[in-house]
Amino acid sequence: MITPLTPLDWKRRATKLYPEQTAIIDGSMHLTYREFTERTWRLSHALRDLGMQAGDHIAVMLPNIHQMLECFYAIPQFGAVIVPINTRLNADEIAYIVEHSDAKIVIADREYAELFHDIKHRAPQLQLVIEVIHHESPDISVAFADREYETLLESASNTPFETVIDENQPLSINYTSGTTSRPKGVILTHRNNYINATDVLFHMRISHEDKYLHILPMFHANGWGSVWAYTAVGATHVCLRKIDADMILKIFASEKITISFGAPTVINMLLHAPQIELFHPVRAIRFATAGSPPPAAVIERSQRLLNMDITHVYGLTEVSPLISYCEWRSEFDTLDSTTIAAIKARQGVEMVHNGETKVVLPNGQEVEWNGRQIGEIATRGNVVMDSYYKQPEETAKAIRDGWFYTGDLAIVHPDGFIQIVDRAKDVIISGGENISSIEVEDVLYQHPAVLDAGVVAVPHEKWGEVPKAYIMLKAGQIVTQKELDDWCRERLAHFKTPKAYEFVTSLPRTSTGKLQKFKLRG
Repeated sequence: MITPLTPLDWKRRATKLYPEQTAIIDGSMHLTYREFTERTWRLSHALRDLGMQAGDHIAVMLPNIHQMLECFYAIPQFGAVIVPINTRLNADEIAYIVEHSDAKIVIADREYAELFHDIKHRAPQLQLVIEVIHHESPDISVAFADREYETLLESASNTPFETVIDENQPLSINYTSGTTSRPKGVILTHRNNYINATDVLFHMRISHEDKYLHILPMFHANGWGSVWAYTAVGATHVCLRKIDADMILKIFASEKITISFGAPTVINMLLHAPQIELFHPVRAIRFATAGSPPPAAVIERSQRLLNMDITHVYGLTEVSPLISYCEWRSEFDTLDSTTIAAIKARQGVEMVHNGETKVVLPNGQEVEWNGRQIGEIATRGNVVMDSYYKQPEETAKAIRDGWFYTGDLAIVHPDGFIQIVDRAKDVIISGGENISSIEVEDVLYQHPAVLDAGVVAVPHEKWGEVPKAYIMLKAGQIVTQKELDDWCRERLAHFKTPKAYEFVTSLPRTSTGKLQKFKLRG
């Protein structure tokens, strides 16, 4: 007998085995798995009563609150497709996604009322807007919704119903993170999401006793599968509406958090939190990070000051989103802390369930495992997207001869560990020499006064292009361009040293920490 692979089945298992276990902690609200599953069925019934059917698209723009978790189950469990929207987008970007995705309903937090007040004029196919009033939602009086979330649930049935799920049908359409001008809608199937979440379960060693803090936005590639993986074993989801470093440290301690995911920028934020001196974790917190290669200096400090057990994972929205992780091996234990941090900054080896990942030359041949030859990361298997929604030409560019090409350039070390050297579009070619912007950024991060750094190419009359560094300093720190130049020249080949430095108060990053270098290039 064959049953479809869908992460929705894990809610059935959790409710059967752990009905009174705490499923969700959202501030003072605690929901058991029995209460959580009843709420998801109420939402499913409410949406169907509003005329939604299998195959319809429903957009959701919510922070990391319990209603967002409910949507990840209630919408697909009657065959509809969830379209999570980045909460940091502006009105034009939101309107584009709602219209492009063909969403018939939008579920949005009251906080975003101003962004949605004229959405129906901009997305003609949109029928209804449902407002969520969370206990931490701001008191905004702008009228933008047709229905209110809790009122819908109160009048709806909580009786489960059968739905025939094809594992190859879309579960979600996830829009890319905006490092280009227009995001693409990535169609991820039930099977894609199931296999990805299975890898998360296995490689992050998730168990029934875990308490997971949702730092990583759930809208980003479905929280890397976290919205389902923790439910699978009856673990506890702890919600976090807003990113605040001191609040995160407080919740780490008060809720005895055992595991979390987040971008390297979040780790860096925690390292500079005002309350870090009062933070004394009793046990290590397992922490998966991705989005941009974490500087080795950041990893080293997080292990020392936050007692974090860092696992670097790698992927893209198009692969559900994870395909590799930095596997820890016992022979690494005897290395010094700096070397350990450098190893943990690697993208590592392919995960167990997702399929095959390799680094290839333009002719398709795999690079030598010598830590020097550069190629592009390509992958095939169970987590590769179905397609880009309504963009067949873009799908054909990305998936060629059965392989998805990531656009990330990397080397492979003799032990098989992949390490990204740059995005193909971000490599700086100066006088015929290739310069990895990531390598230069990593050196800048090591400077004690530097909080954040971004390196891009700028035109140069003689060399074609040269590196320029944008620097964000730590509070109260002062450093000159010459001091940074001397720092880099001591640690890099001179042609790799930035030829200009600009001090800024912030750097443009996506919600997952990816540096938007096209904005730095202007």
